[in-house]
Amino acid sequence: MGIRITPSILNANLADLNAEIARIPSADGVHLDVMDNRFVPNLTFGLPMVECVRAGTDKLLDIHLMIAEVDRWAPGYAEAGAESVTFHVEASDAPVKLSRELRALGARASMGLRPATPIEPYADLLPELDMVLLMTVEPGFGGQSFLDVMLPKIRRTRALLDAHGGDIWLQVDGGISEQTIERCVEAGADTFVAGSAVYRADDPDAVVRALKVQAEDAAAHRA
Repeated sequence: MGIRITPSILNANLADLNAEIARIPSADGVHLDVMDNRFVPNLTFGLPMVECVRAGTDKLLDIHLMIAEVDRWAPGYAEAGAESVTFHVEASDAPVKLSRELRALGARASMGLRPATPIEPYADLLPELDMVLLMTVEPGFGGQSFLDVMLPKIRRTRALLDAHGGDIWLQVDGGISEQTIERCVEAGADTFVAGSAVYRADDPDAVVRALKVQAEDAAAHRA
């Protein structure tokens, strides 16, 4: 399976994002955490910031919407040129409709789940999606420790994706580092959000490259 590393800029210098993104040329995309202090207890940035980032980079923009009223706001991020838009199923009243709208606007449609939200009730939605994001920490703040209890959920999600077929990415977000990424690959994940592990390093791109090598080696053994 293909491996993708999409670092989160949550721990980067938000005052100079163009320069911060330029520090990770090996990344497969840039993960942008949009929080509204309603769905999660933190406030980051919104559509104007994403539009500025879009104007400054040609990297894939992977938008993670941790916001209320996501059905209303998510399409705007696709219209702004984001290649991937993740909405949380817990915040969506019409996830199928929203997924189809995002795809019609040219974005990959992704469904995010909090740690306590099971994947099984949404198995029938999988053909409507291009990616499933599993939170491996409680959403809201960067720098948290990986929740090992999420590994069985990653395995169950991988089994559902394999059963449905197609090219649906399985992303994990939270506590991803050189100490945890191999376990996630072994459980079936292929797309990884790493924030503090990347941007707290002296050489962020070296960490991106190292994580990708680790993940690809683990994927080869899993195959």
